[in-house]
Amino acid sequence: MQRYFVPAHTWSDKTIKITGDDVHHIKRVMRFQAGDEIICNHPDGQAAICQITFLDNQVVYADIVDWLTHHAELPVDIAIAQALPKGDKLEWILQKGTELGAHRFLPFQAARSVVKWEERRKEKKVKRWHKIVKEASEQSHRNKIPAVDPCKGLSEIIEASKDYDFALFAYEEEAKSEQHQSLGSALAKLEKKQSLLVCIGPEGGFSDEEVKFLKENEFQAIRLGPRILRTETAALYTLASISYHFEEMRCSSCQQ
Repeated sequence: MQRYFVPAHTWSDKTIKITGDDVHHIKRVMRFQAGDEIICNHPDGQAAICQITFLDNQVVYADIVDWLTHHAELPVDIAIAQALPKGDKLEWILQKGTELGAHRFLPFQAARSVVKWEERRKEKKVKRWHKIVKEASEQSHRNKIPAVDPCKGLSEIIEASKDYDFALFAYEEEAKSEQHQSLGSALAKLEKKQSLLVCIGPEGGFSDEEVKFLKENEFQAIRLGPRILRTETAALYTLASISYHFEEMRCSSCQQ
């Protein structure tokens, strides 16, 4: 069933009003008609099966039929601080990272980022990023849309990390060390309902100064397996590992 995220102010006790781009998708792309059912998500994470009662080119009205109890969010809040990569890699990370359950994305300008953030294009870029995570949330039947921050500097990532229970950064030198800390050992310390920020470097990795700065501010260096991953792979490896650790491995152990 097709899912749509609908702003809170358009909900009433029994009826939902849908406007904007979703109207075009409902009417022109999906070709829904009065009587068809869709799923509507409230920003607080609740979702309901709704039946369309009226639609034209500007607005769709739907009545709430039944509230859903299924939740598809990770049991921990995971933020990905991603150094700006080349090309359209960030859009790929946003889309796939949303499907894998990320709670928030914080793009940042790293010392070795080839791409340079253009402040004049900020509004257009952030708007596109929000569109990407919204559509990925609908496709993957998320209960919430991840937040996407405007591009920051590393100092702002450090400041943001104070809102999280743990802060890690993927460091390729950890993969070469026998005394490394693995992602698995870090996740063993994380409990449900806690939060974690993971910082991923650009194609050229973190500079020595950035590594020092992160460690001085209580970021723990981790390795993501014994192989060196591309920057666009690292975030997805992290999220997939977290999903397995909290949603599959623990679920399986509970059933035994």
